Amino acid sequence: MLKLGRSNLAVQAVAFIACAIFFLVVIPQTQSTFQINLLGRFLTYAIVALGLDLIWGYTGMLSLGQGLFFGLGAYCFAMYLNLETAGKNLPEFMGLYGVTELPWLWQPFHSPVIALILAVVVPMVLAALLGFMIFRSRVQGVYFSIITQALTAIVALLLVGQQQLINGTNGITEMRTIFGAKMAAPDTKIALYMVTVVVLGIVFIACQFLVKSRFGRVLVALRDDENRLRFMGYNPVLIKTIVFALSAGIAGIAGALFVPQVGIIAPKQLDITASIEIVIWVAVGGRGTLVGAILGALLVNMGKSSISSANPDLWQLFMGALFIGVVLLFPEGLIGAARNLWFRLTGKTKPKPTSIGPDAQSVLEMDAAKAAK
Repeated sequence: MLKLGRSNLAVQAVAFIACAIFFLVVIPQTQSTFQINLLGRFLTYAIVALGLDLIWGYTGMLSLGQGLFFGLGAYCFAMYLNLETAGKNLPEFMGLYGVTELPWLWQPFHSPVIALILAVVVPMVLAALLGFMIFRSRVQGVYFSIITQALTAIVALLLVGQQQLINGTNGITEMRTIFGAKMAAPDTKIALYMVTVVVLGIVFIACQFLVKSRFGRVLVALRDDENRLRFMGYNPVLIKTIVFALSAGIAGIAGALFVPQVGIIAPKQLDITASIEIVIWVAVGGRGTLVGAILGALLVNMGKSSISSANPDLWQLFMGALFIGVVLLFPEGLIGAARNLWFRLTGKTKPKPTSIGPDAQSVLEMDAAKAAK
């Protein structure tokens, strides 16, 4: 088992290095600036998909509010970019609504460091507060999904009505520089892409380490049988709140990376539709795999870009058909389908569908027994 584990680790390391070389070296040398910028956006989607996979695939909680956390992170960093572009003046949209003094809410965003910190902290705090209230009431399953969906709709509507503060429906658009560099410059776009690749790699490694750790066993045990885990002495409310906040923080990071590559953030980009699309990415790739979340986000958005360019009216129908097809034909996603095909071709026995062992709760019970000796 030890040799097998080392072998798997070596294969994963080689695959990770190969992907890093492909995205950091091959892509910048072979693709146009436009294509690199477009791929950079898709990679930010892959980051937020990782966060959803962490709570849905490993913990069993389907959140329909990841688009909200993604948008909050984007708004936080967009406010800094807007202030940097405006310089000593007020943002241009404020003059249209008669605002003569910078609102207090904008004051902290003069600092890029504070803006980046808030892009992560604000979604995490909101998720922690919401999650604690929900999980303490033992709300779970579809009811948790409905509450997160309702919160997303409420916040999106509130943002639409804030014309003087954040330009309402139009969103924040006046962003021309980042850390003194012109955002439209090819070198800046390539640099943003490279940063996104590195951050995606760091987030993936962190999530991989998390799900392989003892905490990961707790998450899977929580997904499989929450009551049994509670009887073992664990606090499901605290565990759920922590992982929900972590996923929100990951979405905030993705939003902060997304907005300088697009140059706009509006309430439309964090509504219910955006959250549902994130679910589709993870479902298509294969939840509970992490790699599947990245693969699904990239493939779906590449397909969406191609189809919407050729037939703008058909891509929504394609997205709906894709989700239905995956649920009916490939319930374990592309990664699961490839894994099942491999087992059939090799004649090997398919292991139980968990990423950390045959029975996470039994492993935890054995760990507890060893600790008690």
